[in-house]
Amino acid sequence: MLKYESICEGLMNQIQTGGLHSGAKLPSIRNLSQHFSCSKSTILTALKRLEDQHLIYAIPKSGYYVVDHQMPHKPSPTDFIDFSTSSPTWHAFPYKDFLHCINKAIDTYQEDLFRYGTPSGLPSLITEAQKLLETYQVFTHADNIFVTPGVQQALSLLSIMPFPNNRKTILVEQPGYHLYMDFLKTYQLQAVGIKRTTDGIDLDELEQIFRQGDIKFFYSMPRFHNPLGTSYSKKEKESILQLANEYAVYIVEDDYLADFEQNTKLDPLFANDVHERVIYLKSFSKIMFPGLRIGLAILPNALKNNFQQYKNTTDIDSSMISQAALELYLKSGMFERYRVQVSEAYTTRAKILQQSLKTHLPMYETPSAISMHSHIVLPKQVDMNSLIHHLAQQHILLDTIDRNYLDGFYRERILKLNVSNVEEHKIEAGIKEIAIALSSVRNYFI
Repeated sequence: MLKYESICEGLMNQIQTGGLHSGAKLPSIRNLSQHFSCSKSTILTALKRLEDQHLIYAIPKSGYYVVDHQMPHKPSPTDFIDFSTSSPTWHAFPYKDFLHCINKAIDTYQEDLFRYGTPSGLPSLITEAQKLLETYQVFTHADNIFVTPGVQQALSLLSIMPFPNNRKTILVEQPGYHLYMDFLKTYQLQAVGIKRTTDGIDLDELEQIFRQGDIKFFYSMPRFHNPLGTSYSKKEKESILQLANEYAVYIVEDDYLADFEQNTKLDPLFANDVHERVIYLKSFSKIMFPGLRIGLAILPNALKNNFQQYKNTTDIDSSMISQAALELYLKSGMFERYRVQVSEAYTTRAKILQQSLKTHLPMYETPSAISMHSHIVLPKQVDMNSLIHHLAQQHILLDTIDRNYLDGFYRERILKLNVSNVEEHKIEAGIKEIAIALSSVRNYFI
């Protein structure tokens, strides 16, 4: 071990053990040089290493101070198989790459950080986002792109702002995205549901609702539906667009898993919307991380001004640092390389999940789509809460589907599965345990 490495390790140990607490001043370079019997340049090299690790910082003409004693957390092994969590696998993200972008963003946009942001988002990020959207077959003008603090904000603004069709009722798939269901219930907004299954939705029922209802917009996840994991066919999407245009209904298309699509021929609804009925939403929560808090909303011309006005009342702009860092991440090619890598990894998990369901639960209705989300339709006599509790004791974590429904809507007996956070070698083992539990279904009779 080199001398400066030994010094760095010694100082790091003092910081980690609390010998040098947060905010504490380190001994002077001269004192450190005498203590470790080395040159000042060796001490400076060791301090630079600690500074690069964000453990200390320098104040000119004053010295070096401790930032924090905490070291990066490393994932610890666990015996649990978690099918309930939908967040991405955090320890697989290339943090060092993104850290370069954050540091570069701070250097590049120093002056802008001391100003309030632009109403629709950082212009340079919108330019890069426009290029990215084209890879999803979403072609739009930069003026129609809005950067929001996650898709949640876009959904909330669209739900409360007036629409050109002067209607108030929101139509949602059932089951649907649980956080949006929570939002609708919390704010007591007018909402109705339409049943979605492995086979999709009943288009005749959709037309009837469009014709008879006061439908403002239809919120849908056409691709990799949460929580079912299913996708609409090309024909279904064409029919939905046709009905939306015929009955002057807008569609809010939540394409949160666009990055994981393996079939390049399956375009979003937006790609075939010639009547400006589709509002397209894109999240970075699953492909990167939820804490980034950046989403994209692509608005038809008729909605831009209202959306901008309502957005201005809720926040001035998304985090400038996050926007600038994401811009550089996209522009540098880092995002594309990471997207390919993580998409392949998640697709591998999705295939293992699908094969495991076919092997161990062939008698149950499951979707044929290859997705990180999937589900099992359970018999009516199964007590789902008891089943989930029993499997938790076997270290298999599952969640109920209650929050994915509007109040009063009939709830299917669905066991939802997500492999975002399940290691590949554990997926089949987990499904096998579920199959064993269901084979003893007599223990869960209501």
